[in-house]
Amino acid sequence: MKITDMRLESYRWPKPVPQSNGKHTYTHDGRNFVFIDTDEGITGVGLIGGLHTSDSISKAIFEHYKESVIGEDPFCNEKIWDNLWEPKISGRRGMTTRVISGIDIALWDIKGKAANQPVYKLLGGYTQKVPVYIAGGYYEDGKGLKELQEEMLTSVGMGANAVKMKIGAVSSNEDVERVKAVREAIGPNVKLMVDANCAYRFYEAIEIAKKMEPYDIFWFEEPIAPDDYKGHQLISQSTTIPIATGENEYTKYGFRDLIESRSAAILQPDALIMGGVTEFMKVSAQAQAHNLPIAPHGKQEVHIHLLCAIPNGLILEYYREETDPIFNQIYEFTLQVEDGYVSPPDLPGFGINPNMDILKQYRVS
Repeated sequence: MKITDMRLESYRWPKPVPQSNGKHTYTHDGRNFVFIDTDEGITGVGLIGGLHTSDSISKAIFEHYKESVIGEDPFCNEKIWDNLWEPKISGRRGMTTRVISGIDIALWDIKGKAANQPVYKLLGGYTQKVPVYIAGGYYEDGKGLKELQEEMLTSVGMGANAVKMKIGAVSSNEDVERVKAVREAIGPNVKLMVDANCAYRFYEAIEIAKKMEPYDIFWFEEPIAPDDYKGHQLISQSTTIPIATGENEYTKYGFRDLIESRSAAILQPDALIMGGVTEFMKVSAQAQAHNLPIAPHGKQEVHIHLLCAIPNGLILEYYREETDPIFNQIYEFTLQVEDGYVSPPDLPGFGINPNMDILKQYRVS
């Protein structure tokens, strides 16, 4: 089998209302699809993470990589990955590695389709379902404590036993009140995560962590800037709340340093950002060797397969329609939450064949 062509298509759609986290405001959601064609009629579908404002640059990077990919055997993903990742030329982090991620995911989709097997089975098939948490709790105009409580209760009503909310955009005392309100609403038996999206300095994170400890927080996500390993370590040593991070980390080398610094108790690689399936599996093995769990950040449609493939998977992040407005319409198959768990589709590859009848109206490039 040989690769004959590949293309990048981007789609954007508006959120019902702007949503903010500790540092950023989002007005739109979307997907960046990689399509890789082969001479046997199989087309692999991949996703690139976080290129919403840089499509022209990512397109140029993608076109640059074409000459290294076309003509290759898609089963030789290690060779292709190594050919593309040239730190001296194309950068060790950022958009170049994100584009490689999308290409690599598409290669694994081809493998699954050629073998007529879901990707999670090709990667190891450790389990057929994983626990799930509903990500949300964003800041929105008009959303007070009551509305936040109602949102979290709706997420629990979907069948989830864990929810996540944002902190970091208001004063620590205001955020602690928000955390308290959510805990009172969901009760003591539902896991509650908080996510600061790197909003704090290390001493501010220590301060709010101590204030949140009475509310049984399952993890404190991205309290500070991702490269401040020492700051993460100091926070970890100052609170009983486990620290989770890694969504802005890249490749096995970045996670090696994160692991060796003992900066976090829970690792959150994002395969759409940090190097694709090939790198994700290497990071998972590194984490396993250090008895660290994996709770990937980002798109559930890819990470459900990766979590089900590994023995140290912890929990899956899941975005409901209020956060990702047309998620239930993007693909021919949609993941559903059942009794606190999600299972991967029993389809060849990732099962992320896009529904173009819906998506065509949202294409931007």
